[in-house]
Order: sequence, then structure tokens, then C-alpha cells
Amino acid sequence: MKGTKAVYNKIIDDITDFIFISDNPEKSDIIFLPGGSFPSQGEYAARLYRKGYAPFLMPSGGVSVKFGKWQGVKEGKENVYNGNYRSDCEFLTDVLIKNGVPESAIIGEDKSGHTRDNAFLSRKTADERGLEIKSGIIVCKSFHARRCLMLYQMAFPKARLKVCTFDAREITRDNWFTTEEGIDRVLGELARCGGQFVGDIKEYLNVKIAD
Repeated sequence: MKGTKAVYNKIIDDITDFIFISDNPEKSDIIFLPGGSFPSQGEYAARLYRKGYAPFLMPSGGVSVKFGKWQGVKEGKENVYNGNYRSDCEFLTDVLIKNGVPESAIIGEDKSGHTRDNAFLSRKTADERGLEIKSGIIVCKSFHARRCLMLYQMAFPKARLKVCTFDAREITRDNWFTTEEGIDRVLGELARCGGQFVGDIKEYLNVKIAD
């Protein structure tokens, strides 16, 4: 049908621009690492730390609520990161230390089981440590960027947050729509960016109307 290709291209472009946000790093109070098992996440965060972008890092994550256990190291680097890891936090902490981050700069959160908990339990941990977070960098998978930003913005509403991403599972902003896995992952994120915030937005609007 005439014009169909142009319509689909526009839809793909709009989804890409919404999901695959990425910022240049800026000097911040802390670097957040939402839970994961990709070494690239910790390695990237460690590089940012060594370049002086933040004095602290907060790796977050316990075990997946979906699987009930830690899922193992991704990207085939088990020979480098070969600890008996029990959580995302424990794994990411090891990656950071092996990439030049002193243990004193790492503030771990190891109870969360999904991204929302990553954000809000990181806030709880920061408050318990007496940390005032005015700015932060979120290091996460590129197709996970929008949802991470939305959740951490809710947990740290007064902070200026930047998202610095790495590509995982060979899914990028340029190719996600060319494979079944890429489509499933990205459209899954798009759905979660709506479905997981319904209650929050309704509650906000109800409070706003009441005011």
C-alpha cells in the first residue's frame, strides 16, 4: 500500500527516539548502576569514575523476581569475573573493583528484584547514608534507558540525572527493528514505560486535582 513504508519508518523513528535516550556524562554526585549481569555496565561506570565524573557509585540489585536466583555473567567474561556471585550488586561491585574503583567509593544496594526497586531502594540507601543527591549518572543498557530514567527521576525528583548507556545483546538504536529479539525487547520496554506508571500518574493527577 502506498505510503505504508514511510508510516512504519516514522513509527520506528519515534519509538527509537523515545527509548534510546543517551546523554554525555557530566560531573555528578553519584553514578547509579541499575541491576544487571553485563560486565560492560560496570566497566563503563568504572571508566567514568576514573575520569572523575563522580566520587561514588551505587550498584543495585539482588536476584531477579522472575527467576528467583542470580542468572550468571553475560558476554562470555566468566574467566575474568568468576566469583560465586549471589546478586547483581555483588557482581557489579566486583566488576568495579577489578576496573580500578576503590571499595570505599562503592555504596551497594542488594535487596531489589526489578528496576523500580533499583531506583527506590537506591534512594532509601542514599538517605540512610545521609547522602544528598543533587545530580547523578545512570549507567544502563541502551534499550533500558527511558524506563531507568523515568524510575530514577521519580525516586530522586530534585536531582539532575543523565543517562549514559552501553549496548547489550547486540541490540542498538540502529538495528533493534531488524531482529525478533530486538523488537521484543524494545517494544517490551515501550509497554512497561506505560503499564508500570499507570498508578503513579493517576495518583499524581488525583493529588493535583485535590490541591
